[in-house]
Amino acid sequence: MYSKTIPDRFPDNFLWGGATAANQLEGGWNLDGKGLTTAEVVKKAEDRQNFTMNEVTSGSLEAAIADKTDELYPKRRGIDFYHHYKEDIKLFAEMGFKAFRLSIAWARIFPNGDETEPNEAGLQFYDDVFAECRHYGIEPVVTISHYEMPLGLTLKYNGWANRKTIEFFTRYTEVLFKRYQGVVKYWMTFNEINASTWGFTGTGAVDSELDEQDKMQLRYQALHHEFMASALAVKQCHQIDPEAKIGCMLARMQTYSNTPNPIDVRAAQLQDQLNLFFTDVQVRGEYPEYMNRYFAENGISIKMQSQDQQIISDGKVDYLGFSYYMSTVTSANDEVEKATGNFAFGGKNPYLETSDWGWQIDPLGLRITLNEFWDRYRVPLFIVENGLGAIDEVASDGKIHDNYRIDYLRKHIEQMKEAIKDGVNLIGYTMWGPIDLISASTSEMSKRYGFIYVDQDDEGNGTLNRIRKDSFAWYKNVIASDGENLA
Repeated sequence: MYSKTIPDRFPDNFLWGGATAANQLEGGWNLDGKGLTTAEVVKKAEDRQNFTMNEVTSGSLEAAIADKTDELYPKRRGIDFYHHYKEDIKLFAEMGFKAFRLSIAWARIFPNGDETEPNEAGLQFYDDVFAECRHYGIEPVVTISHYEMPLGLTLKYNGWANRKTIEFFTRYTEVLFKRYQGVVKYWMTFNEINASTWGFTGTGAVDSELDEQDKMQLRYQALHHEFMASALAVKQCHQIDPEAKIGCMLARMQTYSNTPNPIDVRAAQLQDQLNLFFTDVQVRGEYPEYMNRYFAENGISIKMQSQDQQIISDGKVDYLGFSYYMSTVTSANDEVEKATGNFAFGGKNPYLETSDWGWQIDPLGLRITLNEFWDRYRVPLFIVENGLGAIDEVASDGKIHDNYRIDYLRKHIEQMKEAIKDGVNLIGYTMWGPIDLISASTSEMSKRYGFIYVDQDDEGNGTLNRIRKDSFAWYKNVIASDGENLA
């Protein structure tokens, strides 16, 4: 709509905050009736450059179940938020957080996944966490399934590969929506739902013994079941708590054509479509036509029941949440040098710097992504993950001087403001992760993102003391000034 004025600042009630995940944060993996999760049977990487977070076999599952320690499985211990949540939320409040994105561990509520009654002790833990948030006026933004599900659903049903898992998920979501009606105003169904096409982390299904064709068939079928579960959860949420908002969540893979050559442009367009497919389904409410050709040419056939497409159409989300860490380039030429990092599906961009883990740093790409999303979907946008994983050192003065993190975040927030001037409806920013936690990909502790340093090493040794980094005070000023003071 035409206007002579443009926005010149972040909107009122902008949701400044930080984002975490239960399986990287909580610990307490075997306490108060909690069951084992799929995240807690994936071993830590032996080599941070060459790791396979999705390669899980029946043999590795048996070994993980038999192992009753957290030595090889750091996500079992996290940073012990389970016992430190009051201290940690108080620190978030000191920074001025308006929102705290966290996830609920499904196996705390339904330990095996297919029980008919929830575990009251698990619900009580989140009662306490949300009460603490409310005490400080912090809005919880809750992911329902963040890279984990009860391991029992893998062992008995092979996770999302089985349509019956939809039933268990909707039982779980109904419990959450009723329990936290009026308490949680912002929900998201699945974290980075596109991870389901990468394997076990997203699907909870063991497919290591299948050939590549059968793997992709299983993963896209599992994804369809997740689309269905998400759509049903959206409808549930709207019925149970009409005041709440529920969104989807995508790992944005911003890519550029490697050259102006039209074959590179087309290759980049296809790569972009394969990333936007997930939000096309969840925001627009239908499978996009371009995927019909992709499925046909790759021998993939989605098994649907007669009502499925209508359920997806009726279950469109209220807002689009996404993570943004890096961008890549796409070429039709396989000889282009590949980018590194676990989100690197494309080529290296010579115009960009990289992080300690080889992730290409592209603040302007965030503005590009925001504009593309707004033009395509016209729903509120929420940046629910963005941050810099780095090796932080405690200096001789006992402090952590992380100017590199401040620089990274400043440049991205500047581009967020430019996107708002462009007319983008951006409702919040929860950087990843406000306190050091276990890495999703490698299960390292030494890959640190936080404003708050946690005294724990990769082997789990340390005091677990929390220490404010230099970026802590910086982000506090950013929030207090509503994004105006970035110095």
